[in-house]
Amino acid sequence: MPGFLRPLTRAVTYTRFLHILLGSVVAWVIGAIYPGLSSPTFADWLLIVVVPVPLLVAAAMVPAMRRAEGLQARLMLFPGPHARVEGGEQEAGVSEAPSASWRDRARTAVWLVLRLESGCAMALLTGQLLGTSLALLGAADDAPEDDGLLFRVPGHGWGALPLSALFVLAELAVIVYSGRLMALAARRLLGPSPAERLAALEERTEQLLERNRIARELHDSIGHALTVAVVQAGAARAAADPAFTERALEAVEETGRAALEDLERVLRVLREDEKPVSGRPTLADAERLLDSARASGAKVDVAVTGPVERLPGPVSREGYRMLQEALTNVLRHSGPVPVRLRIAVDDARIVMTVRNPLPPSSAGVTGRGGSGLRGIRERATLLGGRATTGPDDGEWQVHVELPLV
Repeated sequence: MPGFLRPLTRAVTYTRFLHILLGSVVAWVIGAIYPGLSSPTFADWLLIVVVPVPLLVAAAMVPAMRRAEGLQARLMLFPGPHARVEGGEQEAGVSEAPSASWRDRARTAVWLVLRLESGCAMALLTGQLLGTSLALLGAADDAPEDDGLLFRVPGHGWGALPLSALFVLAELAVIVYSGRLMALAARRLLGPSPAERLAALEERTEQLLERNRIARELHDSIGHALTVAVVQAGAARAAADPAFTERALEAVEETGRAALEDLERVLRVLREDEKPVSGRPTLADAERLLDSARASGAKVDVAVTGPVERLPGPVSREGYRMLQEALTNVLRHSGPVPVRLRIAVDDARIVMTVRNPLPPSSAGVTGRGGSGLRGIRERATLLGGRATTGPDDGEWQVHVELPLV
């Protein structure tokens, strides 16, 4: 189908036309009462399009009017499920919120007046174009001219038929392009205010932060469980000891169960489930991480100073995840090696250090690491602290400092 005919197959073309015409209903109702619509003069036409303006401006002062106009514009001016447009729905860019400031009210008033005037102009213009086209068809059959038309019929006989088709095309062009212009005006006059754009940006930022947090949660929890399972399975096969194999399976079971709890909690958050979910683990629950590492063959030496159980909730929860990733990193890259964990808490900050011997194949290691180590640094930055990872005196070190106030 030719490109210039494609808009005529879209429902949105005609809903836009209807939207424009609806804006003039108030003018026609008032004009029918005064000055009347039978043989109106030019002055009468001016009254018809001017008298409703104060009424529309007063209506625009009601905050809910902006919401009503926004919803109507979204439905009728922009492609949606009712339109044959490839690629899905088009983003309207029109606000559905009520007026929150005098600037919003002023823009709504301009929009209502624009709808009034454009609706009146559209009704008159399309009516005249259609009437002229029909008059030309009548002229082809030598019918008398219609004196109520603004456009004079320029010819008679069958030569008037091409001119009739020309007026039909002109009317269709007016319908298509006036609708597009109205949609552009809606974006300008009913679009989000600066405050609404800022609120939407903040909401979008919160969503992205939450997604990143969930991604880190899944990476740390599931990654830790899988790493422990792999290490335990390898150690059990190498040991060929039934007692050791049983302990390894218990460790895998416990770690897997904890990972499933974390997964269920995250999925409930994603589903926005109203059911209560179990609390996220904190550093007070770190013993199960240490037991899991020990069950994998690592010798964990722990020294804790200060009241870990009194840490603020966000710091304690994020600290648990950082410790989990640090231990996972040890088991994944170094295996069951000795690990030293130092946690020091005072009134101002918490310092956590995890150290282990470097594996023989660690030459050239930079410390930047993959997504796990990057997640540790991101968590620390979000809490206003800092984290460093990398080789130090022949050992691998994860050093985290987080403020408590």
